[in-house]
Amino acid sequence: MKAMPLKTRIPSRLMAPCGMNCGICMGFLREKNKCLGCTTDSPQKPKSCLVCRIKTCPVRPAHSAFCFDCRKYPCPRLKQLDKRYRTKYGMSMIENLDKIKRIGLRKFMAEENRRWVCPSCGRPICVHNKKCYACGKVIHTAALFIPI
Repeated sequence: MKAMPLKTRIPSRLMAPCGMNCGICMGFLREKNKCLGCTTDSPQKPKSCLVCRIKTCPVRPAHSAFCFDCRKYPCPRLKQLDKRYRTKYGMSMIENLDKIKRIGLRKFMAEENRRWVCPSCGRPICVHNKKCYACGKVIHTAALFIPI
């Protein structure tokens, strides 16, 4: 019998307007001072996240969940954040957003749930340190950097 590929269960509500998958963020995965994701307004969130200029952007249409609907997309702030994440973590928010727009959020999240999975326990891998917070394994593989 063929083994089923591992996948996580990160819900689509954890996709931030900027294209960050909060389900793979250190703030969401850690136990202490846990963040509940960018789209929540929990008092547990770090203050910097509560006042995030991308999340609270007055230019993005009010009905839109993502920056790609903005007339200024991609704006300088998003480009700066994207550059930092590409350089430090091997992940692009702009590529994420472009793919969500092209294939839809449901299909994108299905791919993310296969991409950021710990091969040992099947839980999410952190984008920031490539660590699985469930079992402690650190993933040293280029597989996480497959272009989406």
